[in-house]
Amino acid sequence: MSRHIYRCPLRWSDMDAFGHVNNVVFLRYLEEARIDFMFRLAPGDGSPSFAGGSVVARHEIDYKLPLVHRHEPVTIESWVTKIGAASLTIAYEVKDTDADGSERVYVRASTVVVPYDLEAGRPRRISAEEKSFLQEYLDDGGAGDRAGRRGTRGAVAA
Repeated sequence: MSRHIYRCPLRWSDMDAFGHVNNVVFLRYLEEARIDFMFRLAPGDGSPSFAGGSVVARHEIDYKLPLVHRHEPVTIESWVTKIGAASLTIAYEVKDTDADGSERVYVRASTVVVPYDLEAGRPRRISAEEKSFLQEYLDDGGAGDRAGRRGTRGAVAA
């Protein structure tokens, strides 16, 4: 199983009055990572995969640690935890890895994405090409399951 790595820059305007990245801003970070994963890395030259549109059906975010502004980007790892006929679930960890290999995880999250036919105005099924691409990032248990579990809420004020 592969994980998609996205290095997300932090902007000064991302901070709130408490001096850390605002909770809503993390949704933008996840969106940037998801778009980079689904569109830039989509299979095939000129492939229509994921280009027809998609909608977010659900977000779940567990805030673990506050993230404060700095010049270095934060790492967002993304992977797939579920592939259905007409939806997929992407899990994320927003984190830093220290020189000694230890990790500081700021956020664990998941998003349910539904491919959408914009012309027809309705959801569509995941194509064989899309499924093949997504399966390279599929982790339906273990570490990938952490992002979607209930009862693991962080205690960080946002």
